[in-house]
Amino acid sequence: MRNLRLLRNGGCRYTTTSGTPQCFCLGAEAGTLLVGSQHGLLELGSARDEVTREVDLTVEGFMPEDGSGSIVGIEDLPEQECVCVATAAGDILLCNLNTKQVECVGTVDSGLSTMSWSPDQELVLLVTGQQTLIMMTRELEPITEKQLHQDEFGEGKFVALGWGKKETQFHGSEGKQAAHRKQVEVSPTSAWDDGRPRVTWRGDGQFVAVSAVCPETGARKVRVWNRELVLQSTSEPVSGLEQALSWKPSGNLIASTQEKPNRHDVVFLEKNGLLHGEFTLPFQKGQVKVNELLWNADSTILAIWLEDLKLDNSNPSSYVQLWTTGNYHWYLKQSLHFGSLKENQLVSLLWDRENLYRLHVLCQGWHYLFYDWHWTIDHGMGENSQHMANVAVIDGDKVLVTAFQHAVVPPPMCTYELRLQQAVNQVAFHTDPKHSGDMAVLDADNKISVYRYGQSTMCDPTVSFGAVGGNGFKAAVETPYLDKTYRVDVGSSNEVMNPLGLRFLTWLPDDSFLMVGQGQHAAQSVLLHLTEVPHETVAEQQRLSLRLSVPVDGEVISLCCSPVTKTVALQLADRQILKYLWEASPPVLEPWRTSNGYAVQFPYSCMQTSITRIGGEEVILGLTDRCRFIVNDTEVASNITSFATYNEFLLVTTNSHTCQCFCLKNMPLKALQAGLSSAAAPNSETLRKVERGSRIITVVPQDTKVVLQMPRGNLETVHHRALVLAQIRKWLDRLMFREAFQSMRKLRINLNLLYDHNPKVFLENAENFIRQIDTVNYINLFFTELKEEDFTKTMYPSLNGSSKAQSHQHPDQKKVNLICDAMRVAMENIDPQKYCLSILTAHVKKSPPELEIALQKVHDLRENNTPDVKAVSAEEALKYLLFLVDVNELYDYSLGTYDFDLVIMVAEKSQKDPKEYLPFLNTLRKMETNYQRYTIDKHLKRYTKALGHLSKCGPEHFSEFLNLVKDQNLYCEALKLYPPSTQEYKDISDAYGEYLVQKQLYEQAALIFARAGIFAKALDAFQDSGSWQQALCMATRLGYTKDKLSSLARSMAGKLVEQRKHAEAAILLEQYTEDYEEALLLLLEGTLWEEALRLIHKYGRLDILETNFKPAILEAQKSQLIFLYSQKAEFLRHKSRLQVVRELKEKACESLQDYETPNCPELDLFSETSSVVTASDMNSKYSHSNSRISVRSSKNRRKAERKRYSLKEGSPFEDIALLEVLGENVRAVETVKGDIHILLKQLVLFGYNEQARALQQALEDILQLMEISIPEIWTPDLQQSSVNLVLGPNSTANSIMAAYQQKRMVTPVVQDPELLIPPKLSKNLLWKLHLLQ
Repeated sequence: MRNLRLLRNGGCRYTTTSGTPQCFCLGAEAGTLLVGSQHGLLELGSARDEVTREVDLTVEGFMPEDGSGSIVGIEDLPEQECVCVATAAGDILLCNLNTKQVECVGTVDSGLSTMSWSPDQELVLLVTGQQTLIMMTRELEPITEKQLHQDEFGEGKFVALGWGKKETQFHGSEGKQAAHRKQVEVSPTSAWDDGRPRVTWRGDGQFVAVSAVCPETGARKVRVWNRELVLQSTSEPVSGLEQALSWKPSGNLIASTQEKPNRHDVVFLEKNGLLHGEFTLPFQKGQVKVNELLWNADSTILAIWLEDLKLDNSNPSSYVQLWTTGNYHWYLKQSLHFGSLKENQLVSLLWDRENLYRLHVLCQGWHYLFYDWHWTIDHGMGENSQHMANVAVIDGDKVLVTAFQHAVVPPPMCTYELRLQQAVNQVAFHTDPKHSGDMAVLDADNKISVYRYGQSTMCDPTVSFGAVGGNGFKAAVETPYLDKTYRVDVGSSNEVMNPLGLRFLTWLPDDSFLMVGQGQHAAQSVLLHLTEVPHETVAEQQRLSLRLSVPVDGEVISLCCSPVTKTVALQLADRQILKYLWEASPPVLEPWRTSNGYAVQFPYSCMQTSITRIGGEEVILGLTDRCRFIVNDTEVASNITSFATYNEFLLVTTNSHTCQCFCLKNMPLKALQAGLSSAAAPNSETLRKVERGSRIITVVPQDTKVVLQMPRGNLETVHHRALVLAQIRKWLDRLMFREAFQSMRKLRINLNLLYDHNPKVFLENAENFIRQIDTVNYINLFFTELKEEDFTKTMYPSLNGSSKAQSHQHPDQKKVNLICDAMRVAMENIDPQKYCLSILTAHVKKSPPELEIALQKVHDLRENNTPDVKAVSAEEALKYLLFLVDVNELYDYSLGTYDFDLVIMVAEKSQKDPKEYLPFLNTLRKMETNYQRYTIDKHLKRYTKALGHLSKCGPEHFSEFLNLVKDQNLYCEALKLYPPSTQEYKDISDAYGEYLVQKQLYEQAALIFARAGIFAKALDAFQDSGSWQQALCMATRLGYTKDKLSSLARSMAGKLVEQRKHAEAAILLEQYTEDYEEALLLLLEGTLWEEALRLIHKYGRLDILETNFKPAILEAQKSQLIFLYSQKAEFLRHKSRLQVVRELKEKACESLQDYETPNCPELDLFSETSSVVTASDMNSKYSHSNSRISVRSSKNRRKAERKRYSLKEGSPFEDIALLEVLGENVRAVETVKGDIHILLKQLVLFGYNEQARALQQALEDILQLMEISIPEIWTPDLQQSSVNLVLGPNSTANSIMAAYQQKRMVTPVVQDPELLIPPKLSKNLLWKLHLLQ
């Protein structure tokens, strides 16, 4: 669906006296032409209108001076710094343009008719006057010579397999007589054929085809030869085959022309000589002759040079046509009419080898022209008119228009076609968004035909339907009508003809036209602003006159207009961007500037440009032919094959066969660049995969269609998720629920978005939603898709981040329940009978499902059996309910309603056997109501409800009640059902207490017993829980005697001593057994010195001081001293060993470093941190045992944990084990400080100053030692590594890998990071006694 757009054209006239040009080729130096004339060779500079260098061949006698000589071939040989020229007389010359020397390297006596070099310039083929072929090397040494006319077919001759004779084979529609028909004679060539052989090489230079007139039949034959001049194949006899010949560079077809009895065709031959396809030229038979066919370098365009056949007395007109193919149809895309003036006759034309779409043309009057084309898609630019997605395709004198908002019609078909008088060269759509379907068509005669929609009621004869309508169907598409045809008056008419002098036809919103023409000089353009001339006479054709002509300093190579902002932007050949302010008075041309004031210049020349807004700023987008995508002056991507803008969206297709969509509204340029450079998340709505080679044709506005074209030409429509969601959001904002719902259902968008987009608005408009959707099935579909998650945050986050979804208005209610309730209320208001099934769905969809209410509604339907036609029957409703809910579940729910009619109704619909459920129901019917409900609830395992019903059945059922409570552990629920004063309450409490005792929850059991007045059991439970105060209370309630109380206290004291609770045991013995001596001994045993002193003095037993107290404190002093000395010795031993271990590890690390990377800059990473060891340090024995640990029991695992860090010398974790032990030493000393402080006071009180001083000094020494040693043991590096642990709950796979790579695989294997943190030493000195200093 692409057209060829002329990007630029140029040329110049040369003033020379060297006769008329005969042939030309392109010079190796850019911008030069080598032209052969009757007198010699000229080099022309296309940039300057002058001959730069010339070699006169008449001086040396190679060409006759009378001008009768001719040159049959020219080739520039840059490596040899000369030009090879072949003359008709048979001379092969090498001309040096610098020195003007001419060397004759060979002569053919019979003369030469053609010289053709291979594309790689390794070989040259000469066709002599004696009809022979000579193949030569690049040094012009002959390889071989062959006769042009050969009798045999060639090496590629077809093999006959001998499958029967022609007479016995099937002949199809031709019938049997076809077998006996004589071969038709091949007609000779046309009278105008010059008879010269034509030569064409395949693109890779491996084969060459030669077309020559056969001397026997007078018809042309095409023969294919290889590089060694071995004949490969000969063409089948083709009647009327003509002289033009061109081999497609891609190599699959050879193009020629054929005159048929009723038409003139371009035909294609395969390498084996068989015909393969054709297309017809738009001329009558015998009207024109075809001089040449030329393929461009990438085989996409076929240029045809035609001439009118000789008229009586005037010169023939010349034409050049450009044809392209798509979907097996040939389109005539451009027609250049050169007129009939003698100096406008064409000498030759050539495609450029490097610039694929540049055509060079040379005319008789030394007039040189060049044209640059590129592909473009002509489509309507509006977004709010009714004809906004039209695409126009040029096909000769027809414009094929496809209206994509109505139907996607694949090319070469179309919705309708416009037929004009002349071949069409340009199509422009109106840039006013309200009239974006209107078209202006520029034809080869420089006439503009304007087609409009609307006012006319007449049927226009120039407009006909394409693939729509017909066969009795009426087309629903509106067609335009031809409004006016304008003649363009620009410049004087006596100038030499320059076809396609005007380009970039643009129809501005004020109905004026903008075009670009050639300026006075080669590198200049003129911007022509044309307006309609008010005409005096009612002539058919009106004129467009020049309103304004703005000279542009530079060649304009692209022009675009924004329909929204009405800005016109021009791109010059030097990539500068200009803005044309056509609405200003007078209109002005100024550089395009960014918001910062910089003039914009593209980094590369762009073939397609467009204007849009990014983040509120108007920018110009460009795409080069090398897939580089540019915004203003920034290249944002280099893999873009096509792009389109629509509203605030930008759509692009990429080389990785994806289509991406970006919302430009709030997107900064950096974000766009990042989005294009990185592949989006696979489930992102911005990206979707498309078929290989797809290009965007157009986006259908106010819809979600994106039309893509495949390389072959067929179309594909995709609904890009981003556009779909944007359109749905717009519809939802306008409360157009039906359109949104239909689109979502068709394109599989989750229906939760209807609510999540704007919950508040949806709930307020629930009735509106139901009225718009209307269909019960659709409403049910919406209900069944509802989920609790917010889809605007998970599946469909907004592209521009401006989602209106708020948190729920009622945070305490679930989303699904909210919607179900709101919709149900709305449906009940509108028509509860019509929406009966939807109302049931609303009940069922809630969580938890309201199945009882739904069943009740079905039951009500059965009761009120109204004869209303619209109403749903109870049968249908129940059937529908069974579709939503499992039948067994529904049966249980119906049973839970205690309504047996309903139960039977559901049971009948299920697969249950009546023999199963009817006896059960009959049994239930006979029971008392409460017991019946209890039985049902127990059957349904609703035990709490069952208890409630059973409690109302009277005392005779209490044993059953208690058994149920015990079976289901429903003690708390059971206690609520009886008042505390009743016997039942006491029985339940007793059972509950026993249950808690079994669970070893003695204290809670005792509380339950005590509350219910079961004091004996409460006493035992309190004793077991260790609550001696409560136990004594219970004993008092039970009326224990003094002796009984005393023995109870003594037994409890024994238990407390076992638990090291000496103080509490002493209280019991002193107060309840009155045995203060035993109490004193317990206090001394527990080192509770001050309490012991209090009792000694209370009972006046000072003798105990000497007998028990003083010996006890002296014994305590000795044991504390021994403890402190042992801790000190152990601490010093472990500390010195840790030092040794660390030194060994450091050496091991260094040797490993030296072994791996000498002079490694990362050595500082290996600190003295002993917690990091290399993998090689871990012996295999340990790792194996570690792997076994993982599957052991928990008891063994705890054992293994304790053993994990072994103190054994040389074990892998010895340093960690040492840290652990040292930490324990410090903590042990820290804990005894308080005990020692109390002991010191007692020692001083009884005059043991020396012993007290010794104890205080010992503690002070060890504390000082530890304070000094802690920073040495727990170094700052060690603490740092504990903070920056590589492994742990907060680490990710990436962070672990990065850390390992950085530390060169030195793996930290400490699993207890707290071991790396130093233990805290209290600085508090209050434990010291000053009097002992």
